Amino acid sequence: MELGGYANRVARIDLSSGAVSYEEINEEDARLYIGARGLGVKYLFDNGPTVEPDSPDNMLAFMNGPLTGSQATMSGRLAVVTKSPLTQTVTDSHMGGWSAARLRWAGFDALLFVGKSDKPVYAYVEDGTVELRPADDLWGQGVHSTVEKLQDRYGTPLSVMTIGQAGENGVRFASILNEDDRAAGRGGTGAVAGSKNLKAVVIKADEAMPRPQDREKWRSAHQRALKTILDSEVLAPRTGGLSVYGTNVLMNPVNALGGVGTRNSQETQYDAAEKISGETVRETLLSSDPTCHACPVACKIEVEIKDGPYAGLKMESLEYEPAWALGANCDNDDPRVIAKLIDQCNDYGMDAIELGNVISMYMEATQREYVTGAGLSWGDTEGMVETADQIALRSGIGDHLAEGTARGAEKFGHPEIAMAVKGQAVPAYDPRALKGEAIGYATSNRGACHLRGYTPASEVLGIPVKTDPLAWEGKGELLKIFQDLHAFSDSLDLCKFSAFSEGAEEYAAQYEAIVGAPITADEVMTVGERVYNLERHYNNLCGFDGSDDSLPERYLTENGSGPASESVVELDEMKAEYYAARGWEDGVVPDSKLRELEIIS
Repeated sequence: MELGGYANRVARIDLSSGAVSYEEINEEDARLYIGARGLGVKYLFDNGPTVEPDSPDNMLAFMNGPLTGSQATMSGRLAVVTKSPLTQTVTDSHMGGWSAARLRWAGFDALLFVGKSDKPVYAYVEDGTVELRPADDLWGQGVHSTVEKLQDRYGTPLSVMTIGQAGENGVRFASILNEDDRAAGRGGTGAVAGSKNLKAVVIKADEAMPRPQDREKWRSAHQRALKTILDSEVLAPRTGGLSVYGTNVLMNPVNALGGVGTRNSQETQYDAAEKISGETVRETLLSSDPTCHACPVACKIEVEIKDGPYAGLKMESLEYEPAWALGANCDNDDPRVIAKLIDQCNDYGMDAIELGNVISMYMEATQREYVTGAGLSWGDTEGMVETADQIALRSGIGDHLAEGTARGAEKFGHPEIAMAVKGQAVPAYDPRALKGEAIGYATSNRGACHLRGYTPASEVLGIPVKTDPLAWEGKGELLKIFQDLHAFSDSLDLCKFSAFSEGAEEYAAQYEAIVGAPITADEVMTVGERVYNLERHYNNLCGFDGSDDSLPERYLTENGSGPASESVVELDEMKAEYYAARGWEDGVVPDSKLRELEIIS
């Protein structure tokens, strides 16, 4: 392949037979889908959409993009792509840190796993080769112990992407974490790895940054992108809100809008939001703020608990999403307990957003006397920690809750208390207060998700323009733009936060300089649209249509709080506007659109 940036090497690993083969990337696929998320979904699509998530036939793809591991700012992201056991849709989940860069430096764009090993194994990656090695001594270990053992075995620097006990036990929202506690968190990627008896992927590599095809263009493109970051009020190192406080800088402003779901979204403002905010965490718990490959922003917040039952615990990262899910949503106003629960997620390998939602659902079931036995009361922090243990180990009530928020609520006989879409629990922006997220959650191809199209950038931060968060008109069109732009950046793979300062023109300039293929800003958006439509087409072939682009009834009929006190979601109107912008027919991509985007011929 003539395109630059890529290692042009893909490993296919059949865990059933132990066979490893290598191939180049199809150049036409690289041009159409770029890499990471986009190319990963293409591999998943070619593997067959109708496989069962826990079947050996399901593919688990670890994907880089053409900018991964380069000098490009925020280029330390890796996509894990698979069919989700939580949603039954295609899903991709991205992790930061250094794993992506080291995979590229080890000579790979992608690792594609199929099959199921008879015994636990891990994949050892070095110098353009992949070898399966026994993991019997690691099975049953948490993430932190597994990382420590492997780093002792192979030395550092070393990247380890691994599951904990939750993935081994088939918790539907199990995640894959790396040595920096960065997670491919959503969608149950860890459960898929566990079903294959794949404990970990271990990468040994020295720094070997890809060289741009056009150095002069790269110098200009890189300086331009970096300048946007340095000039950003959100991203600027050591002064921007995200750099100083991490993502939890959002807690207070979103709460002021009436957008912080409280007690399983029965209200949308939390009286104790300040206690769990980024400002409070920085003042009382912050110990360091590490960063990822090629990132000057350093948004991660490592904390140390100095008193109470969890004194001595050091963990990262106390971010907005888990602070909400395990805090306000469960009526827990103690950031030390939130840190403990996040650390449990990091060690067991679980999605903190889903865990917070499944616990808050259990708490509401207790409140409404849907539970046999004592249940779990609002704000019972000791009970929350114990329940997290039970879920990861599938013991007691944990076996019930390990199925996820939606299935757990159904087992209680009350699916209406599950704040979930397509089986995946909602993130930290109540859609009654932020209407862009309402249509975003409903139409996300991987279940409820704020990152498919991050409209809070506009509704909260005014990027690129400020829009009224309570107004629904125009949000479908706005969402499509964000979704397409993010699908492209996820395929490069750049951190989502880059979009707080960069846009299609900056992405195009960096791609063209490194890869050596011309691309315009309009073509960037077309690629993103193609990726989003391929995902939707995959889901359509799995039986999903517009009826699945839904929201919990609570959001449609019960008003929020504060500024959202007279607000419900106008879902039908928003879907009609969005489908018109997409050119879809009741949530289904027509053949004419598939041909227009070159998905089919």
